[in-house]
Amino acid sequence: MGALVWPSAAVPSEEGDVWRWELPTVHDASRVRMDLRARLAHPSLASRSTEDAREGLLLVFEELSSNALRHGGGSVVALIVALPTGWLIVLTDGAPESPPQPAVDRDPAYGGMGLPMVAQLSIDYGWCSEPGRKHVWARLPSGFSSAEALPRPRSSSGPAA
Repeated sequence: MGALVWPSAAVPSEEGDVWRWELPTVHDASRVRMDLRARLAHPSLASRSTEDAREGLLLVFEELSSNALRHGGGSVVALIVALPTGWLIVLTDGAPESPPQPAVDRDPAYGGMGLPMVAQLSIDYGWCSEPGRKHVWARLPSGFSSAEALPRPRSSSGPAA
C-alpha cells in the first residue's frame, strides 16, 4: 500500500493569542519547546486546558517541527494560536511541492509514525501551499468540552444592603 497524503486544506482563520517562533535549526526546536512548555504552565492557560491536552500540544509541536526541519527546508516558522477551546498549530517551511506523507505499513523502528499520531491527537488537520511556502497545521482540543472551557459566571449574591 502506498503512502497516504495529508489532507489538503487551507489554514483555518482563528482569533486568539498568537505565538510565533523561527526555527533555523533542530536545536531551536528544543528551545522553543521549552518556551512553549513554560507558556502552557501559566495559570491562565493551565486553567483552561487539561494536562493531557497541553502534553498533546507539545508532542504535536515536536513532531511537526521535526518534520518541517528534516523534510521541508528553508526557514521554518512555528505559529500557535491559543484559542478558548484549544490551539491551532501551524508549521511553515520552504518546500511547497512536498506534501506531508504519513507512513503506512512501515515498521515503527524506521520512524514515520509522527503524522498518524498528530492526526489522532487533533480535531482537524491539513496542509496547503503558496509560492515558496508550505503550511502544515493541526487544531487541538483543550481537553474540556466547549461548555467547560467557558469562564463560569461569578455569583453576585451577597448580603442585602
